[in-house]
Amino acid sequence: MSKRSLSPAPLPPSKRIHTAVEESPPGEMPSTFDNVLSDEIVLFIFSYLAPSDLCMTQRTNRNWARLSLDNQLWKSLYIREYGRTRLRGARGFISRGDGREIKPLPGRAKPEDVKDWKWMFRISSNWRTGRCSLEHFDLGTPVRLLSQAQCCTHLLLAGSMTIMALSEPTARPTILLTSPGHKSYILPCPSSRAGVMAYITSIALDQSPPSSGHHGKLVCFLSTGEFSLFSIDHQSPSSSSRLLTYQPSGRSLRSAPIIQAAYHHPLLVTLSQTFHLSLYDLSSNSVKHTQTLTSFTSYPPSSLVLSTQSSGAYKLILAYATPVYPSHWSVGATELVITSEGASRMTVSNTRTTRTIDVPQGWVDEDKMRAVREQWSRKVARVADTQTDGKWVVLAPGQVLPATTPVTPIPSGSVSPASSSTPPSSPGSGTTYTSSSLHTASGLQLYRLYLPSSTSSSSSPKLSFVRTLHGQIGPVSALALADGRCVSLGMNGSIWVWDLEAGTGTEVSPGITGPLDDASDDGDDKDDSAMDPFEAVKLRAATGAQGSVVFDDRRIVSSHGTEVEIRRFDI
Repeated sequence: MSKRSLSPAPLPPSKRIHTAVEESPPGEMPSTFDNVLSDEIVLFIFSYLAPSDLCMTQRTNRNWARLSLDNQLWKSLYIREYGRTRLRGARGFISRGDGREIKPLPGRAKPEDVKDWKWMFRISSNWRTGRCSLEHFDLGTPVRLLSQAQCCTHLLLAGSMTIMALSEPTARPTILLTSPGHKSYILPCPSSRAGVMAYITSIALDQSPPSSGHHGKLVCFLSTGEFSLFSIDHQSPSSSSRLLTYQPSGRSLRSAPIIQAAYHHPLLVTLSQTFHLSLYDLSSNSVKHTQTLTSFTSYPPSSLVLSTQSSGAYKLILAYATPVYPSHWSVGATELVITSEGASRMTVSNTRTTRTIDVPQGWVDEDKMRAVREQWSRKVARVADTQTDGKWVVLAPGQVLPATTPVTPIPSGSVSPASSSTPPSSPGSGTTYTSSSLHTASGLQLYRLYLPSSTSSSSSPKLSFVRTLHGQIGPVSALALADGRCVSLGMNGSIWVWDLEAGTGTEVSPGITGPLDDASDDGDDKDDSAMDPFEAVKLRAATGAQGSVVFDDRRIVSSHGTEVEIRRFDI
């Protein structure tokens, strides 16, 4: 059989042999991804990458490393991920109408064009995941068994400076100023009464714009009813000095002791243990008491947020514990508008109050009764702390204390600040009633505070329950709240960070969960005066001792007694 003849059609050209390196005409650069696409197109492609993938591209070559670090690219990623153009939690001088403060303090203010958006993304990511560094700070004060459980350290953050004041009775109370790159400075705050043992009950930082870029004002309150105004130098803490001291004519319920204060020069607002709210005018380097208000249905713990609406007009938002029949507690909030026209003194011109439990007047139908039952199911037997930022209100239920708690006696000549400042009728005292099983001491109650404009038809404020924040193990000792972020400190030293807008929480520190294994420790080197950490936790829980916690956009500072811990997220 004969073979088929070949087709007369011409054969296709032979395929080109591909090599690893394509030959280019002389004088031309080889075509690559870097020189074919412009920087704008590459950045547009990079904008679809996840932040972790964008970091991985930096290892490709120098050009990709340059483009992946583009500041505008990270700015768009930050705004898309976190929905704002700044770090959260920054307290400041210029406030919003809703009470949330937004402008950062000295030392953190940066122009818009020099913001490092990738670094901001890293800090915010560390807040979300709980990644931070830990520093321990020793106040250098001898710790006794009782003072370790009941002494409180007042904390404030002013830019890079940390302000600490121990509430331990002494003849010479002091304030400690610490700042990176500077030596710690002790600011004396003695009482003007000779031979009197006094302790610091509260400190407050001025929220008004400073006269100079690195100076601020601090108010310190003593158990004797006195308070002193200091000028704080953020760049050189040793240059801080006292400006004036106010000494009341006599001991009164409005001045001793002061447990909360808010300061926006020249207005100073103080709140005493008996819930006397006082206004002071600190203009012209003098102190003038202008007004005092009293409430018989409000109790500590409380929280103050002071903001300015216009020149001579201020708004104060106060969150506090409210009693609920028969012997339970809930939370309430009050808005006070403070005005000063011309030379007239500062006074409260308008107030509005709302509470979480409202009993309707007269006869009620089934819908109203169902709402009342739902509200009453959230009442608690004890309140550990309440905090507000003007938009959110958080209530931390306290652990029910035994009716009689054995307490180690205090040496003669000293007074315990915690025991003397907590009346038997306060929500922090022991009781035999129990709260609802749905609301434990570790579950935080989150409320949304609505404050409509006073000119609107429905100008009544409202405090609406949002959710219960579960996650922390054990009772909560203290809260800090700012800018929609809440930090809770547990009795065992555990710390949780809560995003109130999203309703999520992150554990930053688990705290002390059990006895420490000290079998390998040498008994001869063990300090008998020191208390075992787990025993200290049990003593704090038994006595209901309250810790302290504050935070800003980069760190959390917490303390129980004289132990101070600083956690930084800018790592």
